[in-house]
Amino acid sequence: MTDPRRRSAALLVVLLTGQAMASMDTSIAAVAAPAIRADLGGPAAVGQLVLAGYTLTFAVLVVVGARLGARHGGPRIFRLGLAGFTLASMACGLAPTPVALVLARVVQGAAGALMVPQVLALIRSALPDAARARAVGAYSMVLALGVAAGQVLGGLLVTLDLGGLTWRLAFLVNVPVGVVLQVVGRRVLAGPPAPARRSEPLDLPGAALLATAMLTLVLPLVLETAVWIRTVAVTAGAVGLWLFLRYEHRRARRNAAPLLDVSVLRHPGVPAGLLACCVVMGCYAGFLFVFTLRAQDVLGLSALAAGLAFLPYAVGFAGCGLAVARLPGPARAALPVAGPLVLAAVAVLLAGSSAGRWPWLAGSALLLLGGAGHAAAFSPLVTRLTDVVPAGAAAALSAVVSTGTLLAAVLGVTVVGGLHLALADAGVAGVALALPPALATAALLVAGAFAARRAVRSRPVAATAIVEEINC
Repeated sequence: MTDPRRRSAALLVVLLTGQAMASMDTSIAAVAAPAIRADLGGPAAVGQLVLAGYTLTFAVLVVVGARLGARHGGPRIFRLGLAGFTLASMACGLAPTPVALVLARVVQGAAGALMVPQVLALIRSALPDAARARAVGAYSMVLALGVAAGQVLGGLLVTLDLGGLTWRLAFLVNVPVGVVLQVVGRRVLAGPPAPARRSEPLDLPGAALLATAMLTLVLPLVLETAVWIRTVAVTAGAVGLWLFLRYEHRRARRNAAPLLDVSVLRHPGVPAGLLACCVVMGCYAGFLFVFTLRAQDVLGLSALAAGLAFLPYAVGFAGCGLAVARLPGPARAALPVAGPLVLAAVAVLLAGSSAGRWPWLAGSALLLLGGAGHAAAFSPLVTRLTDVVPAGAAAALSAVVSTGTLLAAVLGVTVVGGLHLALADAGVAGVALALPPALATAALLVAGAFAARRAVRSRPVAATAIVEEINC
């Protein structure tokens, strides 16, 4: 393409479509989970493994993907990740057994971890200044609406059941899209790679340690194991995470490039703010998983109806996210505390009002409010965190928040979703089934509000840093 404007537009479409594919695939799998279990069989935990396998792998490797982009060039690593994501999507759609599907999802998460970190970097480096602001705005909207779009698209594809493929089409739809992006991307993503930094080798031992710790922590919680095994696994996983943090700290002190620069956690307000961000995203992931299961298995909604029912949440998130920047400073400072409390109230009210059927009017209003509470809790808090660290630490903060929130999402699905599944397997129904996961979610969100309060009260130690977009 010789026209720079057309090339920039095509580049943006390729990047944002790739980001949308990765963002939507979590919720597509969530809405297809009941159909997957009905077709492939297996234990109730299959749905959680299909979600956790993707998210966990993505979370562990996303920082590695960013480093590979810096070393070998963002365009090259984006295309590599896109190719892997497309092939893994085909493997998901053709999976003959639950084990094959979970393994394909793991590969899909690894490919997404290569692709996604390059999106914002290429938007900033490859687009002209005049188009960059609009492109970043479009990128933010893709992040905000990706999950809800996945809910609707997944529900539509499962409900249409084209060719008898049911849930398989929800994954196979990525294949033609990925092929088209690969063809166009070879033209618009050409050019000189990003500056290589081969003097800073990848922290592969750190990645292996983090992966081992998280797998030890999460897998026994998801699988149907004895209580004592779960207790040992949680303890071992927590010790593993502590060892990972210690290892990264020592590596940074030796001036070796760490996987995660944990020194950013020493800045005032960052630990509390990171905790609040993780609580909100973890509770959201658990809430979404339970909502999808209840809507289809308990309330009798079709996959498409369940996706449409959740759409007001995305509208609330997008609307509040756009309005936050226009609010005065004191109002923005109060949002990270008020947002989790609003979301907690919505979770409880929604569980109480939808025990036997889905109340479309009241449920839509509550989900709209919940999405606004989510945006109010998360977006201003991330901005606040970048204000309390020096500008040079913004990239490290972005990596810590991105990885932490993704891991929190895995734990949210495991803990809150596991509670719902345990109650359902025990034959509990009605309000007794709906309220305990909602109350657990609300209790965690209240704790998150206290953490956010502490974070926003911390004084900045440096001038306002440029806000790094966080890939959640």
